[in-house]
Amino acid sequence: MTIAIVGAGLGGLALARVLHVNGIDAVVYERESSRAARGQGGMLDIHSGQRALRVAGLMEQFHEIARGEGQDMRLLQADGTLLLQEDTPDDAPLARPEVDRADLRNLLLDSLPEDMVRWGHAFTSADNGVLRFADGHSATYGLLVGADGAQSRVRPLLTDARPAHTGQNVVEVGIPDIDRTYPDLAAMVGRGTYWVLGDGMSLAAQRNGDGRVRIGISFYNTAEDWFATSGIPFDDPAAARARLIELLPGWDARFTALIAACDDTVVPRSITTLPAGLTWPSAPDVTLLGDAAHLMPPVGEGANMALLDGARLGLALAAHRDDFPAAVKEYEGEMFERTAAAARMSADMQELLMSPDAAQRLLAFFQPG
Repeated sequence: MTIAIVGAGLGGLALARVLHVNGIDAVVYERESSRAARGQGGMLDIHSGQRALRVAGLMEQFHEIARGEGQDMRLLQADGTLLLQEDTPDDAPLARPEVDRADLRNLLLDSLPEDMVRWGHAFTSADNGVLRFADGHSATYGLLVGADGAQSRVRPLLTDARPAHTGQNVVEVGIPDIDRTYPDLAAMVGRGTYWVLGDGMSLAAQRNGDGRVRIGISFYNTAEDWFATSGIPFDDPAAARARLIELLPGWDARFTALIAACDDTVVPRSITTLPAGLTWPSAPDVTLLGDAAHLMPPVGEGANMALLDGARLGLALAAHRDDFPAAVKEYEGEMFERTAAAARMSADMQELLMSPDAAQRLLAFFQPG
């Protein structure tokens, strides 16, 4: 009655860790060839997800990699007006610390037995208790957990729901080693998140643990195929940076200077989500967690919900060791309610960002009354 977890992201690994702590065997199948096969993205704001790390017995190690100063935030308008600046005291509690996604993933991986994660296993299908992989191999399972992200291949076993475009397209760029290469820009961005809001556009710059500042330029109320008509030549980084600056007319020169200073990594991302409050009839031998279950706008909830999913499912399986269907039903009941609330909140935040008066509305959100 093997528990098979498809996907070695944060949620799948949190589940594997909680199962391991409770003496329950599981196998994680990951399509990537190794933990270093590709970059893992930028920083994460970990708040409610800390409860999952506590259940997993990893809070002490988490505090060693968390960046309390990453809680700093600066909010500005496109004309350069500073609306809000929050600087975190060095001795402040780690309520919402930032952590590098790769560091958090490595923490979870290092907490597992080495043979618990099977790399290079690209899942293709499952039926009658048998998993099949792209290389022709197969494996048996008693419970299959789809932790395989936005484009989940496990999800169709439970629901026909598919991610839909939200009207937001993002171009990701970045400045490596900013303290050495552009100290003036480093001082401007600060230690945490630097957020600039314009009419239908935003720029979010965030300092990563490796010294890189990761920048996301969002274009709201745009079509799914917007990149094809945007005039951004992604195969020519210098020209792409120039075009991005053209697309921000009237923006303060300090903000366009951030874009001009970026290196040649220019990545387009279309933002998609699953319907808020998505549910499905419980199945005895398959379930989902993380983005596979409740992909939501990227406003700080997704990773936290995935970690909690993994911990909650692990605890349910520990409480019902001989009854996977009961464990799945208990987990899904709690997960559906919890993540529906998070998805609605995330959707509301994205709607706010898309509004013409986003800067003032966001200021009111952070400083109510």
